[in-house]
Amino acid sequence: METARRRETLVDDPLTDIAAKVERGERLTYDDGVRLYHTTHVDKVFALANRVREQKNGNKAYYVINMHLNYSNICVDTCMFCAFGKRAGEAGAYEMDMAELMERASFLKDCGPAEVHIVGGLHPDLPYSYYMDMVRNIRAAYPNLHIKAFTAVEIHYLAKLTGKSVGDVLADMKAAGVHSIPGGGAEIFAERARKKICADKISADEWLDIHRQAHRMGFRTNSTMLAGHIETLEERVDHLMRLRALQDETKGFMALVPLVFHPDNTQLHKIPMMEPEEILLNIAVSRLMLDNFDHIKAYWIQVGPELSEKALSCGADDFDGTILEERITHMAGARSPKGLGENAICERIRKAGRVPVRRDCFYNELVNV
Repeated sequence: METARRRETLVDDPLTDIAAKVERGERLTYDDGVRLYHTTHVDKVFALANRVREQKNGNKAYYVINMHLNYSNICVDTCMFCAFGKRAGEAGAYEMDMAELMERASFLKDCGPAEVHIVGGLHPDLPYSYYMDMVRNIRAAYPNLHIKAFTAVEIHYLAKLTGKSVGDVLADMKAAGVHSIPGGGAEIFAERARKKICADKISADEWLDIHRQAHRMGFRTNSTMLAGHIETLEERVDHLMRLRALQDETKGFMALVPLVFHPDNTQLHKIPMMEPEEILLNIAVSRLMLDNFDHIKAYWIQVGPELSEKALSCGADDFDGTILEERITHMAGARSPKGLGENAICERIRKAGRVPVRRDCFYNELVNV
């Protein structure tokens, strides 16, 4: 299989004209994005991305007190890049009942404004009421918690499960107490790659339309791009361009989370992990191409705390959060901690030469530490 990160067509492109565009605040084109990925002058790309990052967010680096609540890994899809999803009855398959969900959510009860991030597999048997009751119960018991729940893939599945429209599911989510929507399920938009790695999953157009509908209903959402599998560099640029176009239309995205493919325990286990420089380059190009996004995350759970520090000078301005017992990436072999304390996050941010700023889920500043 062809993999993008080999970057076999490196060119000695000094990027002078692109640097001039960045200086003028001019939007970069698709061809500019391709050149940024292919250049040997990666340090210049990092510097340009850092310039944009500081123009938008100064010396601040954001973080949030949060936890991931992965209610079940039982899933009807068979994505090649996924180590999390299991069939019902398969070794390692699980689902949480309401008591366990509430117990886990209680970990954040004394943390003040904090976020619970709820995602799971496409379970064949759980009733629709399970999802809405989960949100209602958490909302009622812990009103200080911000609930970020259900990817576009899950929302589409719930609509299919019930015969409801996507709009109706979104309305039910809002009424139950969901505040924002995570960006998972985007993977890579290019049809060529998508058909190979996640043929069962919703299409790129469906993912984008669900976020479009969510934005129109007042939800703010995140977005993702999964890099480091079989996608080409050109397909990464295409993905970023499609996100940028929807943001022009709706202004509903808060951040991009550049995800890194972890191969262990997946059907693509023979593909090597992205090298650190390529991970940082992907973050930097994302920052430069997404001129209408306020925030780019250095998702430490995937790239590791050390590389996330470096990413704060390569375009990223958000270190994500405390997370607590992340499962999806760790089941694919991630060796990062399953959670970080607030003090540890602030120490990492300071080591990067940035000022740690605790935020809420909409990037309102809570504490300057």
